[in-house]
Amino acid sequence: MKFFTIVRIGFVAIVLFAFNPVAGQDTDSITTYSLEEFVVSARRIQMDVIPVQTLSGQLLENLSAHSVADALRYFSGVQLKDYGGIGGLKTVNVRSMGSQHVGVFYDGIEIDNPQNGVVDLGRYSLDNIEAVSLYNGQKSAIFQPAKDYASASSIYMDTRIPAFESKKNRNLKFTFKTGSFGLINPSIYLEQKLSNKVSSSLNLDYTNSSGKYKFRYKVDNKSDDWGGYDTTAVRQNGDIQLFRLEQALFGKIKDGEWKTRLYFYTSERGYPGAIVKEEPGRFKHEDRQKDRNIFLQTSVRKRITDFYSAKLSGKYAYDYLYYESDTLIQKLRNKYTLHDFYISSANLFEILSFWTANTSADFQWNKMNSDITEFIYPQRWSGWIAAATSFDLRRLQIQASLLGNLVHETTREHKQDIQRDWRKITPTVMASWQPFEDNELFLRAFYKDIFRMPTFAEMHLAYMGSLSSYLKPEFTKQYNVGMVYSKNITPSFYLQGQVDTYYNEVTDKLLAVPGGVNFRWTMMNVGFVKIKGTDISLSTTNRLSKDLTVDTQLTYTWQKAQDYTPISVESDTITYKGQIAYIPTHSGSAIISSTYRFWSLTYSFIYTGERFTGSANIPRNGLQPWYTSDLGFGRSFRWNNAAMKATLEVNNLFNQAYDVVLNYPMPGTNVKFIFNITI
Repeated sequence: MKFFTIVRIGFVAIVLFAFNPVAGQDTDSITTYSLEEFVVSARRIQMDVIPVQTLSGQLLENLSAHSVADALRYFSGVQLKDYGGIGGLKTVNVRSMGSQHVGVFYDGIEIDNPQNGVVDLGRYSLDNIEAVSLYNGQKSAIFQPAKDYASASSIYMDTRIPAFESKKNRNLKFTFKTGSFGLINPSIYLEQKLSNKVSSSLNLDYTNSSGKYKFRYKVDNKSDDWGGYDTTAVRQNGDIQLFRLEQALFGKIKDGEWKTRLYFYTSERGYPGAIVKEEPGRFKHEDRQKDRNIFLQTSVRKRITDFYSAKLSGKYAYDYLYYESDTLIQKLRNKYTLHDFYISSANLFEILSFWTANTSADFQWNKMNSDITEFIYPQRWSGWIAAATSFDLRRLQIQASLLGNLVHETTREHKQDIQRDWRKITPTVMASWQPFEDNELFLRAFYKDIFRMPTFAEMHLAYMGSLSSYLKPEFTKQYNVGMVYSKNITPSFYLQGQVDTYYNEVTDKLLAVPGGVNFRWTMMNVGFVKIKGTDISLSTTNRLSKDLTVDTQLTYTWQKAQDYTPISVESDTITYKGQIAYIPTHSGSAIISSTYRFWSLTYSFIYTGERFTGSANIPRNGLQPWYTSDLGFGRSFRWNNAAMKATLEVNNLFNQAYDVVLNYPMPGTNVKFIFNITI
């Protein structure tokens, strides 16, 4: 707790320094002239070979989203697992292939979590994010590290790059958020111009919340004498206290640029756990977790000659996790530490005006320690070698890549060191065609074959259940055909629509199954899933007058993700061809954001259709459809040289009672007030 007290004092000191009118400025007399503000804007016609969805700029700022996870809910083909509240775990599944197949990249370098293979996107605030993009398959640009080719889908978070007006050396933005759940969330974003070629940014974020909210819980019970009940309870043990610091440096060199980022995150939180219907009123859990995460990453890009460019990247990350849980059977007090070291070299060759090629090589080392009994102490050395080429033939674009993956890992089993090796080459082919030269219609298709290695947690569970941590990788095959149409219909009205139909297969799917040694659960490569679906999105920008602009974004997804795991016993017939857990057949979202002079109004809507908690699609496993509506209302104004904005958000406007994950109730209607000032 002393650490968080120091954090509060540090916030006050930085605010006093940043608002000092003479700090960081020349003291000579300066004559200033005020000009009426004006905006010059242009809309770039999108021509991505691969399906991509992006939220950026004013639309992202106006959205009722606290974290990156909240913003991703509005993308088609995305399923968000949210365990409720500000501190609840939030992970993303794209096109039903599993969260472990989603690569998450922060300023172009992947955030890796070999422990369980998923990234908690609730950790990443939108305060310093310029754009959030989702790519199915991989990013369209071939000039990238080899590891960027190694995911079935990718999320890219691009942070703000400092930009300064003439004769200005500093930008400061202070934001304060408060509202339901006892939320207190101040943050500071400071940009400093250090020289003509070097600038820096500093982002501090502190959050404190009780995490308490009311929820309705109804049970119809006719199987025993307890009977059913309908009650309102308060979600307990959902408190969180966190601090995040990011310091970045940006530099320009001849024909290139470089950037370095230091990230520090620490939190203490409770996990409220699942509510249990067997014991009315038992809604409190005592699970606690402490996190410490730090990483340092850097990258440099330079055009060496007219036909050759190079990009170097590197990163070191350290994660510490402490978890405690008190159950009727035992008390758990476990510590985990993770080390991650990564380097990359990418090389782009412009062979001809229409032909480019890229070769890249990456290396990564992961190590995990824990105080768990019989822990396997895994280490993994991974290498990626990628060769990619791109042909841009005016109205036809073709890209192809080969990715070679070499893995060496060691574990400690039965007091012996076990070593294993894995090698695999996987291809990707993509194409985009413009049928009519004077029409912004593009047809596109891609095929991708990729896999993921078992996580350290899956390997440990396999060892505990079968006395061997050996597991095969989990493979995915993706087929996609689609189209994108974009047009500036009038100088003030822009429209873009996308439709993509896809078919995916996941083989050797890793599943936890019962019946291991001493009747323990174990991990096995037993699953086979077939996925077919269609993603549709439509976005428009309409400038109705000089002062009034309306942005609209609509998405819809139809998806059948079925369990085709071979039947081993007669009881498995109930799951065969069943829709897999938590995947709705129908889902969609809508965003309508308008600005008028100094006012802004944003309405957002999310719908998720019927789902099941398992592949056995029986009534007992069914989850009802749910929807939420959020409303945001803001007012911007100026005072001297400061730009200020006050925003009121009302989330879950109609107080919908729903679970994203079974027995993890989500908050009802809640409010948030946001005030920020920029100088």
